[in-house]
Amino acid sequence: MGLPVRKSKVAPPPACPLSEVLSLLRGAWAPNVVWQLSGEARRFGELRHDMPKISARVLSARLRELESRGLVTRRVLRTSPPSAEYALTPLGRELLPAIDAIANVGRKLIAEWETLPRRGR
Repeated sequence: MGLPVRKSKVAPPPACPLSEVLSLLRGAWAPNVVWQLSGEARRFGELRHDMPKISARVLSARLRELESRGLVTRRVLRTSPPSAEYALTPLGRELLPAIDAIANVGRKLIAEWETLPRRGR
């Protein structure tokens, strides 16, 4: 039998801000959903139309996750049939410049890769 584990008397280190922000956007499609909501509030069907390659199941999961993290709000509309509209919160809007910067680097990388000679030709 081993020795018992003692509690640490040292306070845990502060969380890494970069890791915290990146964890907000974890999961496939999360940055895309945030980007699509940057213009205006959108209904579920509109988001599916905006991102045709995402499945309804994944979109629903991403919207729930982003809502639970405080990046997206969900507002139920009094329509028949009932519908919901999703919008970015102020915190969600703060992510847009970072996502835009990452997208710009991605555009540069794609342009660079397109100029490289292809192997096997």
